[in-house]
Amino acid sequence: MTRVLFVVSAADRWTLKDGEVHPSGYWGEELAMPHKIFTRAGWEITIATPGGKVPTLDRLSMSRTAGLPSKLREVARYLDSIQGELNNPRPLEEIAPDAYDLVFYPGGHGPMEDLAVDPVSGALLTRVLHSGKPLALLCHAPAATFAAKNEDGSWPFAGYRMTGLSNLEEKFNSFGRKAIWLLEDRLRESGADYRKGRLPLRPFMEVDRNLYTGQNPASSELLAKRLVDDLDT
Repeated sequence: MTRVLFVVSAADRWTLKDGEVHPSGYWGEELAMPHKIFTRAGWEITIATPGGKVPTLDRLSMSRTAGLPSKLREVARYLDSIQGELNNPRPLEEIAPDAYDLVFYPGGHGPMEDLAVDPVSGALLTRVLHSGKPLALLCHAPAATFAAKNEDGSWPFAGYRMTGLSNLEEKFNSFGRKAIWLLEDRLRESGADYRKGRLPLRPFMEVDRNLYTGQNPASSELLAKRLVDDLDT
């Protein structure tokens, strides 16, 4: 059986450059839809967070601006069905990444607050990337890679083709214009070969070696289905 580790942000806020604290967490669709697709494939899923803290759902991800009503209802029902798992995450500090066949990071603004500076997550990302096992990061989750370092201090993801939420997509949110840093900019500055789709808010993904990345919430199912296709082949 394929074993999947979901690494989920434990942050419930995103601090902006003017000091404002914006309520945040994980994005509903980005956790629910891949979890649902992986479960239907018969995969075993473990959810882990920094410190084993119960993750916070970003309520904005369930608002009318976040998607079609039918999709939001599907996401809400599925999150309700796995609430027991979400309420009892494993502490990330206790996780042995070698025990898993795939490591998956859903997004939301939460990772920009905690995982981007979390050394435990950074070490896990470095180890999995170098192991050759599939590593997947969705939307804002590539922010977690900024905590990763090779032994010589270099960034393990330099030169990798990858995507993540674009500057334009971030600025669709009024508060996004107050971000301390933007994911697209920082990925480029750090040395990633950043790519994005021709149209914002449309499904888009990149695969480079064992690194799988999705651009935005709309990419959740595309990314998850590609992973199932590749790992079950």
